[in-house]
Order: sequence, then structure tokens, then C-alpha cells
Amino acid sequence: MSEDNELFDRGLLRRRRARFAGETAEHEFLLSHVAAEIADRLGAILRDFPLALDLGAYRGQLGRRVAKLPSVGTMIFAESVPELAALCPRPSVVCDEEFLPFRDECLSLVVSGLALHRVNDLPGTLLQIRRALRPDGLFMAAVLGSQSLQELRQALIEAEAELHGGASPRVAPFADVREYGGLLQRAGFALPVSDAELLTVTYASPRELMREIRALGGGNVMAARRKAPLPRGTFERAEEIYRTHHGTKVGKVKASFEIVYLMGWAPHDSQQKPLAPGSAKRRLADALHTTEHSAGDKAAFPQRRRPKDI
Repeated sequence: MSEDNELFDRGLLRRRRARFAGETAEHEFLLSHVAAEIADRLGAILRDFPLALDLGAYRGQLGRRVAKLPSVGTMIFAESVPELAALCPRPSVVCDEEFLPFRDECLSLVVSGLALHRVNDLPGTLLQIRRALRPDGLFMAAVLGSQSLQELRQALIEAEAELHGGASPRVAPFADVREYGGLLQRAGFALPVSDAELLTVTYASPRELMREIRALGGGNVMAARRKAPLPRGTFERAEEIYRTHHGTKVGKVKASFEIVYLMGWAPHDSQQKPLAPGSAKRRLADALHTTEHSAGDKAAFPQRRRPKDI
């Protein structure tokens, strides 16, 4: 992908994550949540994973949790920021999530928590992960979905439009659960699954929310961002709008985080395969005790009437 088409300034992202590496432990609520969820899902899978990778590891919370499972052997921690990699258990490696240094078919498990939604070439990254997995190896990750931080995005846009007559991108757009699932298929994963949950988290103020975002992801690192910092008055107006629309009765504010969970397997001959079209031995209409109609039979699909104005 050329620099002109990049969504994120990855260099700036790494510098900001390095700057706040010492504060990450104080803002790991979401990381802790997804680590527990992924470990719980892995614990239900009756399969051994001798060599695993925590990709985009932060301080290694997800990898630590998963490594405690009896089915998981050696865990490698991969992080693009040296200051964070130094806080991970060993073995650890410093590498960009978009350029994996692993040979083909060497890993049995790859997990990732809240890191892959900030890569510029997610299809390419997923393809590299699939290639690094042994046949029948498993990939499981958590990423932010399209409904994440919608309150903050709306408040910033409204404040900038009101005070400056226009708005620049301040909160990154994220893919939705169906798009993520489609990318798993595109990368060649077998039996791909994607599902989502929407978390509502309460913060003392919009500023406290912003501190957590900076500690975990570097704040606004979009390549198309306005380089000048947000004027103080604009941010104060955004805070007012945020509190008006998303404040609680006790003076706090709510923020939404959509967590999308992804799972896919490296292809293997032992895996279940979809049946070929036309191979069914029983008609669906018979099983449902109904009448089958051709797709071209207009009588089978009555036309809807337009609602009348009242």
C-alpha cells in the first residue's frame, strides 16, 4: 500500500505508544476484558497449541493469560514498540504487525488483542498470519468495531463544525463485524467466524477517556489528520456537547466500545467442508412443510404497498 493511501501514520503511532508505555498498566481495562474472553474461548477448544504468538502484545497481558491454559505451550510476544516489548515476558520480538518475521507454517496459534484495527494493510497482515500458521492452526483476535467511540466522534465533529465551519478526522473509522469476517475469508482462513459485543464504559470526564485512548493507542494518528492541535476552546465545546448528550446523572460520561472477535483456521484436509450445491438428499421445502416457488414466480412474492401519507 502506498503512503498516499495509508489510513494511519504508523510511525507516529509507535512514537506515541512508546511515550505512554509506562502508563499502559493503568489503562488496561479493555485489554483485560478481551484477554479473559479470548482465553475463555480457547479453553473450550480441545486442541493442543505447542507454539503460540501474541501479536501486538502491549505488555503481554493477553499472552500471559493464554499461556496459562494447559493446551498452550511456548508463547512468543511480538510488539512493534521496543519500550513495550521490554515489559513482556520472554521470548519476545520487536516487529511491525504488517511485516511478520516468521517462516511459513511455524506457529500453531496466533492471538491478538486490540492491535490489528490500526494496521494499514489488514488483508495483507491476515494473509501473513495465515501463512505463518501450521495446517489446522488457529487465529483468534479482538479488534475495535465500527460503533466504537461514536459519542466522542460525534461531539468532536459537531464542535468543529459549529466553531470552524468544518471538521477534520479526529477518531479513526473502524470496520464492522461483517467486513472483518469477509477479510478472514479473503485471507484464506477456513471456518471463519466473527461476532461482536458492545461495551458501555463510564469515565469521569471526556478528558479521562482521551487519556485512556492515548495510553492504549496513541490518540489521533490518522494520516489525514489536521496537523495543528485541537484548539482549547473547541475541545471545551466538544466536552459540553459530550456531557449534554452522553452524561450520567452523577456527572460522568459514557463511551461505547464495540469489540469484534475473529476466529479462523489455517486450512487442513481434516476440516469440515461445505456441501456442493445440489448435493442435498432432501428438499428444504419438505423439511419445512411448505411450498417451494421459483425465484421468478411473482405470485410467490407479493409486492409491498407504499405507505400512504396521513
